[in-house]
Amino acid sequence: MTRMKFLPLIFTLLFSVAFAQKKDKNILQKGGDQAKLFQAGQFFNAGDYVKALNLYKEVLNSDQNNANVNYRLGEVYHAMELYDDAVEFLEKALSIDPKCNEDMLYILAHTHHMLEKVDMALEEYEKFKAGTTEGKVNDYDINLLISQCKSAKDLMKAPVTITVSNAGDMINSSYDDKGPSITADGKTFVFTSRRPQGKKGQEVDKEGDFKFFEDIYMSTWDDGKQNFSEAEMIKGSVNSEGHDAVLSISPDGKQIFIYRNDDGEARGGEILISKVQQTGKWGAPKLLGKPVSTSYAEFGAVISSDGKTLYFVSESPKYGEQKGFGHGDIWMVKKISKTEWGLPVNLGSEINTQFDEGGIFLHPDGKTLFFSSEGHNSMGSYDIFMTRLENGKWSKPVNLGYPINTVRKDVSFVLTTDNNTAYFASDRPGGMGERDIYKVDMSKYLIMKDEKEVTDNGPKISILKGNVTIIESGKGAPDVEVIITDKETGKQAGTTNTNEDGEYFFTLPSDKTYIVEVTQSGYKKYTKELLLKSAKTGTATEFLIILLDKEKK
Repeated sequence: MTRMKFLPLIFTLLFSVAFAQKKDKNILQKGGDQAKLFQAGQFFNAGDYVKALNLYKEVLNSDQNNANVNYRLGEVYHAMELYDDAVEFLEKALSIDPKCNEDMLYILAHTHHMLEKVDMALEEYEKFKAGTTEGKVNDYDINLLISQCKSAKDLMKAPVTITVSNAGDMINSSYDDKGPSITADGKTFVFTSRRPQGKKGQEVDKEGDFKFFEDIYMSTWDDGKQNFSEAEMIKGSVNSEGHDAVLSISPDGKQIFIYRNDDGEARGGEILISKVQQTGKWGAPKLLGKPVSTSYAEFGAVISSDGKTLYFVSESPKYGEQKGFGHGDIWMVKKISKTEWGLPVNLGSEINTQFDEGGIFLHPDGKTLFFSSEGHNSMGSYDIFMTRLENGKWSKPVNLGYPINTVRKDVSFVLTTDNNTAYFASDRPGGMGERDIYKVDMSKYLIMKDEKEVTDNGPKISILKGNVTIIESGKGAPDVEVIITDKETGKQAGTTNTNEDGEYFFTLPSDKTYIVEVTQSGYKKYTKELLLKSAKTGTATEFLIILLDKEKK
């Protein structure tokens, strides 16, 4: 009897101890998970998504049906642009508790949007809009996103006649590759990459997204292989220890425009210029300076073939008394002397929206501008648009269509001078890693044709370049004006000034006869008639040396 009474007592004590231990363990586990959740949130806000992801996964292992943790995992995957993974956790969170986070429908809608499930996205955007405040609708640009979904549906129903392919491993890597730019002769290709190649110690941006810093790369055309060579870091003093992104290479290949945002002279985001030296290496970049540079960010720049007009992107709300329209606007500025620029002019509300514009490229014809925008009739994020300068006004931007544009970020479109091949950057799925540069066969997409051209992709352009040389010294003459006149019409076709080495460069309509003139004080007037022919393939280049002879006293 005694034993029978003792056993229940022991059992009760053991049960109580075990229960207490389990309770303490649950309390400790709960405390540990809360700490992990807090720490994960800190990492997420700092942009260190990998660490945030790993911590959220640890918490989820102890509570698989926690709606909030599932949502947070989906949120991180969404920020990492891994949308297939994001949708799995977001939909699970929604099924467990539709109200676990007030941004649930918005994040889920945008995820579906990026997966080209535009009908689902449209429905979820509308639900989010109906269930939230007007202020939040404006803050999250819900009306824009709804409009983008509708544009996506329309454009995907009528794809354009082009072929898009990855530019390949001579250009792309498993890292972020973007910002393609090409010279007018199609021989030199530059872009920005975040690959670790050539880096000392393989530094990462610990104050940003913990990825490798951006650097500028270059590739040259191989006539034998009919392809670009394997890209290498640009030679010279261009790349720094921080971020260096190429904005464009000039049509003549003599200078590149660079974006930097550092703690030094480029604080806030500035445009810099680097010029190629006689050794083939690139010189140390110098600030473009005022009036283009402001206390706001300038992050796009492309120059005309004659070097006299610069198009750029700025977040500055105004230049002089002229105000902008959105976050990043496209502006134009004219050169008024060898070292001075005039007052920038906004391209106007036909081009600029209340949203961001960027990724600009001026075609060698000097009047066709390609740019990227979140506004207009974009399918999602940034789309690529085209506009032309006609009678002093820019035409209504035209969306280049699907599948050049997708619901993803499609930017930095550049077109070869013969109009048959284009390149652009996109984060669309199926690439080699992160953003890739894509190549487009444009031969059947008559995007550049004019009213008279029905079967051809626009008027052909040829290159006229050379140098102005003083006979007596045999040296190039800097800052000499070269004037080109169309013989048939008698109208001026172009004018430029030679660079410090006496070099000049033009892109002009082919198969025309031009008069080349140089009038320089102290020298005999130079005049030459020249037929500028086109090429059957590619872009024709005519090289002309202009010899200046001193006037006899």
